[in-house]
Amino acid sequence: MLIANPIYDVVFKYMMEDLKVARTFISAIIGEEVEELDFCPQDITTRYKEGSVTVVRVDFLARIKTVEGYKAVIIEMQKALLSSDIRRFRRYVGSQYQSTNNEYEDENKIAHARPIYCIFFLGHALGNNKIPVLTVTNQVKDRATGTEVKLRHEFIDSLHHKSWIVQISKLKEHRRDDLEKLLSIFDQSNITDSNHILNVNEKDFPKQFRHIIRRLKKAAEIKEVTEQMTAEDNLISDFQNLERVIAAKEEVIAKKEEVIAAKEEVIAKKEEALATSQQVLATNQQALATSQQALATSQQALEVLQRQVAEYQLKFGTLDGSSA
Repeated sequence: MLIANPIYDVVFKYMMEDLKVARTFISAIIGEEVEELDFCPQDITTRYKEGSVTVVRVDFLARIKTVEGYKAVIIEMQKALLSSDIRRFRRYVGSQYQSTNNEYEDENKIAHARPIYCIFFLGHALGNNKIPVLTVTNQVKDRATGTEVKLRHEFIDSLHHKSWIVQISKLKEHRRDDLEKLLSIFDQSNITDSNHILNVNEKDFPKQFRHIIRRLKKAAEIKEVTEQMTAEDNLISDFQNLERVIAAKEEVIAKKEEVIAAKEEVIAKKEEALATSQQVLATNQQALATSQQALATSQQALEVLQRQVAEYQLKFGTLDGSSA
């Protein structure tokens, strides 16, 4: 079956705009049952173009079924194709924490913050690990013993968000569970003659996910989606060209900085040698001054002695008995 490549922003957005697909997709990633899902009104999809990064962002308000009942959480999804910008991710997560749209009032009109779940799709790997999906949890432990504490509280859930990181480049290597089978829709080893289209076997996917595959098949047949994928290709190519230009300029700057650093090192050594010479000169001058002071003291003592001898001779005569 030929499906549109969801690594493209336009395809990813098209896939997630179907709330049934989005509900199934998110439930599989977070391992919790999402019963209701709505796009957050303040931000449906935003494309960022900062430096060499293209990112699609999709936010949902989810109602999740738990053993205690239901909870409402913010689901924040970001997909970075070319490279990761940690500062930009931090800024956006920070804005989510600050937004009053992510709060609700209880029956006593007291405001509470909804928990935030972050899902990141990265086109590059984090280090040398081979794990396609990483889970980062807000686990609570006794600091002294390291024992996990089964503590759930609004303070913890509101200030320490859970995250899931999908490393797209690592998906080819694993099909260990249903989630990894589902995420194989991002496996770029399935590319056909066109980067826009992947060739997959619908039977390779668990039945509960096959409506997602059919959604992507439909996307591949929509002319506007294909045109926008081509536009993304051009945009990515422009970014890559810009990266090469920037890299070349940075290399020239780095070489100039090396030359400047070498010159500064030579100057520093000369200044150090000059400082040493000046210190030796100052020490010699101090020794000379001390010697001159000792000589002056000796001369002064000699003059005193000569006066005393002269007075003695005047009073008693010379040693041979003659008068002075």
